[in-house]
Amino acid sequence: MKHYLVTNIGRLRLIGLLEGISLLLLIGIAVPAKHIFGDPTLVKAIGPIHGVLFLLFVFNTISVGVEYNWKFMTTTWKVLLACLIPFGTFYIDKTILSKIDPANESGN
Repeated sequence: MKHYLVTNIGRLRLIGLLEGISLLLLIGIAVPAKHIFGDPTLVKAIGPIHGVLFLLFVFNTISVGVEYNWKFMTTTWKVLLACLIPFGTFYIDKTILSKIDPANESGN
């Protein structure tokens, strides 16, 4: 777990995991509960948390893209698009982020 906190790519992976989970909780539990039971409590609780995680993911993606010299059209946009799609951050973590060696300064 420590390796997720000491590198920018590790932090991006951790934020992506948390953002993906928050999105699934929001659209899978909170929004249906709001519409079925008329209770917006979960949306009011999870919504802002997801919003902060979403923004952190976007800012960290751009930061890692600059640090690793990612070409926008080949890598950065894919990672950014992932946070808009349910399960997207999990897919990107497995296919792109987990394969990046934090010791390698050039990245993709």
